[in-house]
Amino acid sequence: VQLQAFGGGLAQFGGSLRLSCVAPRSIFMIGAMGWYRQAPGKQRELVATITSGGSTTYADSAKGRFTISRDNAKNTVQLQMNNLKPEDTAVYYCNADWANWRLPDSTIVAGKDLWGQGTQVTVSS
Repeated sequence: VQLQAFGGGLAQFGGSLRLSCVAPRSIFMIGAMGWYRQAPGKQRELVATITSGGSTTYADSAKGRFTISRDNAKNTVQLQMNNLKPEDTAVYYCNADWANWRLPDSTIVAGKDLWGQGTQVTVSS
């Protein structure tokens, strides 16, 4: 299964974007979810995570500007990004550290480290 991320785009310096990520409906249990990003020529880095209980962590670069939230009933996670800077330009990926899902034949599968396809965020100066 793959998470679906969307909401990226072009923003101006100081602007805002909201990213969303949806887990497939076959997933019935999911662990901590988060957002990572990868800028050209750089390694993928953590942006923010949130547990099913609502505990959050943020990269220093995201603190005070980004807010992560989730809807456990819908298996979605959002990232509200405010006061965007050109250095926020990257492909953003959503992640779930583990999940359980049911196959069409009702077999239950447990998986770890699920990723979305990435969504591009570009911030112009």
